[in-house]
Amino acid sequence: MMDNKPFETPVVVELGHVGKYRHIRSTQEAAECLMTVWPLNRGPRHRDALDTCLKVLEGYRSTADARRALIEAARESEVLVPEDKLFDDRLH
Repeated sequence: MMDNKPFETPVVVELGHVGKYRHIRSTQEAAECLMTVWPLNRGPRHRDALDTCLKVLEGYRSTADARRALIEAARESEVLVPEDKLFDDRLH
């Protein structure tokens, strides 16, 4: 069985509906999310992130690389939830 390569800190994205946050905790989860539920406004960062995740799962790159690539793809698709927004939402 393949190691799912956990992230040190989850990446939080907002997919589907406003306020519907998904905490992506591993490279395996990131790859699945990028392939199945990612928004249609995909660009080159999406492709790069998926490629990086697959290379991490094969043992050729680090989990930090996958996490960085996922963050860039999320910014590109405008689904990244900034950490300060998460903190603000917990207060309300």
